[in-house]
Amino acid sequence: MSITKSAVLKALSYVDDPDLKKDLVSLKMIDNIQIEGKKVAFTLILTTPACPMKEQIKGACVTAIKHFVDKEAEVNIEVTSQVTTKRQGTSKVLPNVKNIIAVASGKGGVGKSTVSVNLALALAKTGANVGLLDADIYGPSIPMMMDLEGRRPEIAVVNGKHRIMPVEQYGIKTLSIGFLAEASQAVVWRGPMASSALRQFITEAEWGDLDYLIIDLPPGTGDIHLTLVQTAPVTGAVVVTTPQDIAKADVVKAINMFAIPQINVPVLGIVENMSWFSPPELPDKKYYLFGKEGGRKLAADYQLPLLAELPIVESIRVGGDKGKPVVLQQQEAIAEAYLSLAQMTAQQVAIRNAAQAPTETVKITT
Repeated sequence: MSITKSAVLKALSYVDDPDLKKDLVSLKMIDNIQIEGKKVAFTLILTTPACPMKEQIKGACVTAIKHFVDKEAEVNIEVTSQVTTKRQGTSKVLPNVKNIIAVASGKGGVGKSTVSVNLALALAKTGANVGLLDADIYGPSIPMMMDLEGRRPEIAVVNGKHRIMPVEQYGIKTLSIGFLAEASQAVVWRGPMASSALRQFITEAEWGDLDYLIIDLPPGTGDIHLTLVQTAPVTGAVVVTTPQDIAKADVVKAINMFAIPQINVPVLGIVENMSWFSPPELPDKKYYLFGKEGGRKLAADYQLPLLAELPIVESIRVGGDKGKPVVLQQQEAIAEAYLSLAQMTAQQVAIRNAAQAPTETVKITT
C-alpha cells in the first residue's frame, strides 16, 4: 500500500506541540510534504529557532508516521522556524518587530544588564534576528559589555525621514542611552528628558525586521518604565532577582507594576542570578552566598516560570568588562546556561502569543 499525503497529515494530526497544546497540522506547522516510495519528507515550522522541544517534536513526528502510516517509512524532517507575534498589524511603532521583551529588576546590582546582553546574544545564536536597547539611564553599561564604547549611532535618511541607525555588533543591533555621553560624563536628566530620549530610540530608530527586541530597563519602577509601555506594545517582561530576601522584596514591586490593570504586561518568568558560587578547584561544590532558591520560591508564589538559575562565575564578569560577553565564549559551561535561558524565554513568548490577547500600547491618564 502506497504512502499518501493525506495519510501523513492524518498521522501528524496526532502530534501536539507540547507548549501550545494543539496538533501540528491545525497549527499549520507542517509544510512541503514530499513522498517517494517509502521516503517521506516534510518541513516542520517551529514557533522560534530557540525551541527547546525541537528534538522531542521531531521524534514524535517520526513515531506517528511509522505507527499510523508505515513502519518501514524513511522520514526526513527539515526544521525551520517562524517566530510568532501578537503585535497589532497596523502599529506604527516598531511595525517590523515581532516581540518586545523588557528585562527589569526591583533593585540595582542584581546583574540585569548582564542578563539582557547574554540573553540577546543567546537568542541571536539560535538564528533569531535580535535587537538590544539599553534604557538604563542610571547606569548604561551595555556599551562596555558589547565593546561599543566611543561608538555613536549614525543618522540616515530612510523614506524621506531622518532615522537613527542602531550600531551592529556581534550580529545584533544595539542602541544605548550611554551613546549620548562620554563614558566618564555624568548624565543628569530630569524624567521628561530621559523619557524623550527613550521615545526617540523606539520611534525614530531604524530597527528593521526583528524577532525579538530586548530592552534593558533601569532598576525600580518609574518614568522610564511608564514611558516604555506607553510608547511601545511590550510582549512580556523578564524579571531578574538574586536569592536573598531583600532582593525578592523589591522584585515583587516590579512584578506588581506589570500586573497593574492599566499596564497589564505579562511577566514571562523569573531569572535568579548569582544563585551560587563554585570555586574552580571544587567545581562540584556549591556555596549559596546570597541564600538558596529565593527565585524558585518567588516564581512558585506568583505562579510564574523560573527561566534560569545562574551561578556566580568569574568569566561572566571578565567577559562583561572586556566587551566579550560569556555567551560568545564557547569553552565556558555558563554559556550553555544562557542558551537554556534563551530557549525558555522564547518558549514563554510563544505560549504567551498563543494564549493571550494581542499586545497594545498602554494608555495611562493622570
